[in-house]
Amino acid sequence: MAAPAETYGRPKMGHMELVAIIAAVMALNALAIDMMLPALGIIGDELGAAEGNDRQRIIVYYVLANGVGQLIFGPLVDRFGRRPVLIVSLIGYVVGSALSIFASTFSILLAARAFQGIATAAARVSAIAIVRDQCSGRKMAQVMSLAITIFMAAPILAPSFGQLIMFAAPWRGIFVALLLYGLLLAMWITIRVPETMAAEDRKTLRPGPIINAYFEFIRTRQSIGYTVAGAMCFGALFGYISTSDQIFLETFKIGGGFGPAFAVVAGALGAATLTNARIVHRYGMRRITHTALLVFIITNLLHLSITSTVGETFLLFMIFTSVSFFCLGFIGPNASALAMDPMGHNAGPAAAANGFFGTTGAGYLGGLIGSYYDGTTMPIIFGFCILGVCAFAVILWTEKGRLFHAVSEDPQ
Repeated sequence: MAAPAETYGRPKMGHMELVAIIAAVMALNALAIDMMLPALGIIGDELGAAEGNDRQRIIVYYVLANGVGQLIFGPLVDRFGRRPVLIVSLIGYVVGSALSIFASTFSILLAARAFQGIATAAARVSAIAIVRDQCSGRKMAQVMSLAITIFMAAPILAPSFGQLIMFAAPWRGIFVALLLYGLLLAMWITIRVPETMAAEDRKTLRPGPIINAYFEFIRTRQSIGYTVAGAMCFGALFGYISTSDQIFLETFKIGGGFGPAFAVVAGALGAATLTNARIVHRYGMRRITHTALLVFIITNLLHLSITSTVGETFLLFMIFTSVSFFCLGFIGPNASALAMDPMGHNAGPAAAANGFFGTTGAGYLGGLIGSYYDGTTMPIIFGFCILGVCAFAVILWTEKGRLFHAVSEDPQ
């Protein structure tokens, strides 16, 4: 692999601008998902969704398409470079928003959402490859944590912003806002982001090397193990997100309090990612990830026990879910960095494979959890417990039974 990007063409953007741009790119998904939440019921009713749980497909189709799309764009990022693929993906995001604005049926809207999810997949692959081009190990985990901390403003504020838009305009106004965001981000990246991949590192689109690159990722125990474990944990997150409007509006009947309640839980995730950026150099990615996952499992087993015996209340749900999301804030960036760390020579396909297995797996698991929504929080809590235990088992396999350690492959 060629020398880091700084040696053959120093980027115009500094460290914090890199973090800000990565955060803004990551926010594409958060905004496209979370701004929808207050409007799901209205959209489903207006466009003819057959059943109440069908509204979740507006989220699930986007997430699944996003995961599949990443597998497609990995080789393109390594062939044509990070910057051009990123810009084209933003154009696709804008087009998907426009198609959603004019959707006349529920099926057309789902198709537009899937298209938008595929377009955004290229943005995620490009962004992670850009980060991996310039840093690795704990440094990569720190950059990703800082980016996630900034981007967490999106899921914290997005539902409330969606509600505000609906006070002034129909639900289609949400897609107008997404269109404008995509345009502004495309302009910023076109002006400021350089190509971080050396010309001599570009790869061909021949099927053989592409397939070999993906198989290398799958065969690398650390990469596939932490990818699958992360997908299981974020399957719990997507299960919560896809049912959040039903939980807060139907189960707890909090009405206009949906935005603030969602922001509290999302804020716990943001607080954890900020904390992770500060402590990962000291404690290491493995120790933090393993500890956070154990706390996640214990928290949800306790929540399940209390809910099964005493009953659920809004306060209990908020406390336990916030603690769970706080744990996910440590697991997410570290699991991604650990999965990508051995793949510096294979960053594009590796980012694509990580995104495909992580996003598609999480989307499927989240959709499965959401399909069991029955007017109570029990399916969500039970899903959190099962997925947490399964993720822990995968990490035990990945680390060959040795946990809570820092190794030489966990670089400073």
